[in-house]
Amino acid sequence: MNLTEEQIAQNWQALIRKIDTNFEGKRKDQLKSMYESFAERMMLAPASGIEHFHNCFAGGYVDHVLRVMDCSEKLHDLWSSMGADMSNYTKEELMFCALNHDLGKVGDKENEYYVPNPSEWHRKNQGKIYDPNPKIQHMTVPHRSIWLLSNYGITFSQNEMIGILTHDGVYDSANDAYLKPWGKEKALWNNLPIVLHHADHMASRIEYENWKGGNTIKQVLDTKPKFVKKPSTKNLSTNGSAQDMFKDLFGEA
Repeated sequence: MNLTEEQIAQNWQALIRKIDTNFEGKRKDQLKSMYESFAERMMLAPASGIEHFHNCFAGGYVDHVLRVMDCSEKLHDLWSSMGADMSNYTKEELMFCALNHDLGKVGDKENEYYVPNPSEWHRKNQGKIYDPNPKIQHMTVPHRSIWLLSNYGITFSQNEMIGILTHDGVYDSANDAYLKPWGKEKALWNNLPIVLHHADHMASRIEYENWKGGNTIKQVLDTKPKFVKKPSTKNLSTNGSAQDMFKDLFGEA
């Protein structure tokens, strides 16, 4: 499954609009500054390295983040309508976690997280399209997300830190201390981590089904980005670096 260059550009503009509409003040400016510094890399990043996981294609990362933000908002409203106590965190905190839950998949300041797998056999027979970049320090994705936010001077609340760290739910044993407490005094103080995990799980499952069924990804967007060239009918290849693919799409900066 591939996205066209126009879809990739439109998704990027949609992500920036979500930052504009969900945050304000200094933190909004800092988020936009960080995201724009990663624009070339982030807009072409995949959401995973294996095709049957989720959104393993150029542009898959941003598409996934947009879906998680939408799912988070809808699930928050659903939980609230069903009588759950949603008073111990804010909507902005939830959106901050959804926006940045997989930020660590961008890599570090110098290097991207995913690089094309050079093994044709593994790409063809195991669907391993991308490999983790050996040039970056090993770190879990949630920890790198927190590290990047800190390095760009972006503050976050205790709720937001726990939400990002535990967004993989019980699938990650590192979350047991938060999600499998032995005593009531160690239980989660609010439902943000649960809502976020459900949203991420929902988005990933939908993306898996899109891959399995060969469906075309559809986006409802209100504006066409100004910097996009005349739309091309070609799809992005998964070969080459993110920088090379960006130059193929949009030309030299």
